[in-house]
Amino acid sequence: MAANQTASSETPTASAVPPPVKKRGRKPAVAAVAIVLAAGGYVWYRSSHTAEGDRPLTATVAYGNVENTIAAAGNLQPSNTVPVGAQVSGQLRKLHVRVGDKVEEGQLLGEIDARVQRNKVDSSRANIASAEAQIEARSSALELAKANAVRVERLYRERATSQQEYDSTMNALRSAEASLVQQEQSIVQNRATLATDETQLEYTQVFAPIDGTVVSIALKEGTTLNATQQSPTVMSIADLSTMTVETQISEADIGKVYVGMDVYFTTLGGGDRRWFSTLRQVLPTPTATNNVVTYTGLFDVDNADGALLSGMTTQVYFLRSSARNVLTGGQGFAARPPTAAGGPPGGSTPEARPTGGQRPPREGGFRPTNYPGGAVEGGTTLSSADDSAQRGEPTRNIAAMRARMDSQPRAAKVRVVAADGSIADREIMVGVASRVSAEVLSGLTEGEQVVAGIVQADQANANQNQQRNQQQQIIFQGGGNFPGGNFPGGGRR
Repeated sequence: MAANQTASSETPTASAVPPPVKKRGRKPAVAAVAIVLAAGGYVWYRSSHTAEGDRPLTATVAYGNVENTIAAAGNLQPSNTVPVGAQVSGQLRKLHVRVGDKVEEGQLLGEIDARVQRNKVDSSRANIASAEAQIEARSSALELAKANAVRVERLYRERATSQQEYDSTMNALRSAEASLVQQEQSIVQNRATLATDETQLEYTQVFAPIDGTVVSIALKEGTTLNATQQSPTVMSIADLSTMTVETQISEADIGKVYVGMDVYFTTLGGGDRRWFSTLRQVLPTPTATNNVVTYTGLFDVDNADGALLSGMTTQVYFLRSSARNVLTGGQGFAARPPTAAGGPPGGSTPEARPTGGQRPPREGGFRPTNYPGGAVEGGTTLSSADDSAQRGEPTRNIAAMRARMDSQPRAAKVRVVAADGSIADREIMVGVASRVSAEVLSGLTEGEQVVAGIVQADQANANQNQQRNQQQQIIFQGGGNFPGGNFPGGGRR
């Protein structure tokens, strides 16, 4: 019994000790973290030990267009805008047009209260009628004065009357004549007053001074107008059939433009459409904004289709020289002057130039006057900058001469990429050149590859490193590997 009791008393004590609990999931979590760190280390190793050398940026020689232009910003304004004012005072009773309506010269636009002016007209007419009625009475008085003068003069010759009577009769005659003349001139004056009053009455009706479009209305019906000191503007009418472009030319480019220079512009809503014209005027007064000096250039363009509206912004291009459908190196084409061994910079000897030193003929050679029909969009015929020189006329100014010289054939040097990847320098002849492209006259053929620039290794590696850093960030955040971005074991980075 004692043994059994002892055994039974020890059994609960042994069973009260809990068995050891096994920790689950820690080893897989450690393994997962190790994998992530290893992957991140690999990516870091690749990104820090991979580098590419500089490589050339190439352009393909092909046929295209080349334009040497000067860019400027501008805006559109109507070529002729007339403010329509009120010339008499009164209440604006009626407007017959709205903004945007097209009007013709002489069309009724509005009416002003005309009661005062109409009363003045009636008064002037009454004065004229009264003066005309007095003419008959004064004419009769003059006839009587003449008869008395004849009788007194006869009596005076016969010494039948006194000198005083004779003088009084002659004075009465002269007074009757003057009274009649005065009354006649009063009628003339009253008629002039009537004409003025009738004109003032006409001014109560506002008529269109020109053909055009109503672009603004400043006053509303019922407004009281006071035209005593100045004429209040009721509305403005603009001729939108011809628009004027006001462009701001920078101080650095003002010496490169000249009156008569070919120019075209585009608008934000016009797509690829171009409007062509010639520079009409450069205003001599500069405009300074934030220490930036610009000069205003003006040119006109036909707007028969009404596509151009007042206030539109324009991107203007002054055309110094251009060539169409010619061989060119394309965007980024770099042609530099040759070394001393290759000829003088920016030029070459006549023997080195193709076709005996003259510009070779171009397929579809482009000059502004070579558009179909000799005209361009908008109906404006253009003239070339070097037309005067071709006709033997003197150069218009230095800017025109420089523009013509920029398109003359000259030697240049490019780097050509061969089929095996090697790069070699080659001297070529170029004509019209812009900032990004040039017309190739000789030395290159269509399809060849030329070096347009260099892609630096540092920049390329920087782009690669940025992409790899983004991959590392994704890996270490865990958002792409574990649901909710959680590591095993409940940890979130």
